[in-house]
Amino acid sequence: MSLPLLMGIVNATPDSFSNPPGARSLGELAEEAHGLAAAGADIVDVGGESGRTDREAVPVEEEIARVVPLVERLAGDGLTVSVDTWRAPVARAALEAGAAMVNDVSALSDPEVAAACAAFGTSLVITHTRVPPKVKGFPDYADVVDDVVELLGERAVEAERRGVDRARLVFDPGIDLGKTPAESVELLRRLPELAELGGPLLVAVSRKDFVGALTGRPPGARDAGTLAAVDRAVEGGASILRVHDVAGVRDYLLVRAALRAGADRDLELAEELRREAV
Repeated sequence: MSLPLLMGIVNATPDSFSNPPGARSLGELAEEAHGLAAAGADIVDVGGESGRTDREAVPVEEEIARVVPLVERLAGDGLTVSVDTWRAPVARAALEAGAAMVNDVSALSDPEVAAACAAFGTSLVITHTRVPPKVKGFPDYADVVDDVVELLGERAVEAERRGVDRARLVFDPGIDLGKTPAESVELLRRLPELAELGGPLLVAVSRKDFVGALTGRPPGARDAGTLAAVDRAVEGGASILRVHDVAGVRDYLLVRAALRAGADRDLELAEELRREAV
């Protein structure tokens, strides 16, 4: 049984909702990224602007200064790097630095992001949201799943018009983006309906607000609840999982796969893992 790809998260920002506040050096960020890769991340997603809606958008030049040196270093080290941005100048700069994917969480609000991906022949993640970047809002959906299929389909056509190969498009249903906790739950429950989009799904449920609403826990204490959401995402057809706790999710997926498909008859525990080292 094949496992979904894991996308680890590196926030090159001082104000992420999930990390302790404060800026970190390039070396610290690179070390974190390599740690995620060692833990099982297939892709490292680098972001230079927090998605928090209680913060103003940072200047484009500042976002570029945050992500490009890190992307260049990680790509040079052989990691597969994605850049989390909705701005075309940032996307182009990151792609020039060696990024292999642009993760646009704004429903392609700037179509030139697609043009940049087309120029470099790289992958593009298109995320569902009806709310502009850095704005908090909850549209009145007649049916949230139907809206996701409709908008992502429209945005895919626009990306292709800008030159992106359809095979390089990835779709993200936008859990919690312009959606209430209940709508995020509904979307996860009905994830198989997104198969009609005809492309791989990236699902980002890690430490999200809907998990906090259900458990009553702050972001750093939501990993256990995240695993339940990960299970639903995989069951619903997710090809890529964007997560904070890469090692924990990898372990969960390995055990989950064995419990469904069976384990190798020669499976055994290494002697050094039988007890904690003294």
